[in-house]
Amino acid sequence: MLVAADVGGTKTNLGIYELSGDIHSPVAKATLASAEYDSMISLVSEFLKDTGLNPEYAVFGVAGPVMESRSTITNLRWIIEENVLKKELGMKSVRLLNDLQAIAFGIADLEREDLFTLNQGRKTPHGAMAVIAPGTGLGEAYITQDESSRYAAHSSEGGHTDFGPTDALETRLLSHMFGQYEHVSYERVCSGIGIPNIYSFLRDKEGYEEPAWLFSRLSQSDDKTKTILTEAVNTSAPCELCSRTLEVFLSILGAEAGNLALKVMATGGVYLAGGIAPKIVSAFPESPFMKAFIGKGRLSHVLEHIPVNIILNPEIALMGAARFGLEHLCSSA
Repeated sequence: MLVAADVGGTKTNLGIYELSGDIHSPVAKATLASAEYDSMISLVSEFLKDTGLNPEYAVFGVAGPVMESRSTITNLRWIIEENVLKKELGMKSVRLLNDLQAIAFGIADLEREDLFTLNQGRKTPHGAMAVIAPGTGLGEAYITQDESSRYAAHSSEGGHTDFGPTDALETRLLSHMFGQYEHVSYERVCSGIGIPNIYSFLRDKEGYEEPAWLFSRLSQSDDKTKTILTEAVNTSAPCELCSRTLEVFLSILGAEAGNLALKVMATGGVYLAGGIAPKIVSAFPESPFMKAFIGKGRLSHVLEHIPVNIILNPEIALMGAARFGLEHLCSSA
């Protein structure tokens, strides 16, 4: 058996699979709050204890760079090592993947209903694909294909590259952020940790009024990003400050998605993943996302033809980790 996991800064999705089974049908699965555990070992151990199962193989997609079989979860500060996990969990083999790499491996198993199309475009056979995923942080990855359409998924830490403003307001946002951070990456303004930064900038520097009821709600909230986004898409009682925050966020996200598409020439398509995009699908069509995505001057005509889709399946990274494990670790078992 194989245990797979999508390990995020907020939550961890886990599943156990038969070696000859279907990745859409795990034997057992669970979602656990990552921050409630002091290590990956304690989290996985509890999951296995609860299931009563003893898988021999493991693949963990983790929210951080994987280097020399080791990773530190960027927004959690866990240190994860393949050899330590293998020993402590008593397994034959353990593999770590960057979480975006895991998502990339899962794209081949998506169904039509798993996608929301923002730009139909014209997909190039065997063309590279790009994945951008705003969640707690901002993840990025890309996929290359050979002539037989076999995937090779590549991790990236592009979300930590320098934020590049595309208009006057974003330039003021960057200047404001330099007062708080030594380095301002895209993740600082284009993720779950970034949305409150945009919100406070618009409130404190751009003159947008924060309603008293919203101040009270945010003061009591453990998840300010969720509160801001909930009010941003609340069409029955719109909040201008929250709506403007979402608009700026989607413009920045569109621009960075376009940057990534150009860098890897993603003629096979761009996929939006992560915890945020699927929850605010209704906001995309009328937002500046696609305008910012395409707006690349002399190369805009290239972006116009690239398919862009939002991945709606919340288990895509878990599916990808399982797919990798069943194909690469367990094929000879």
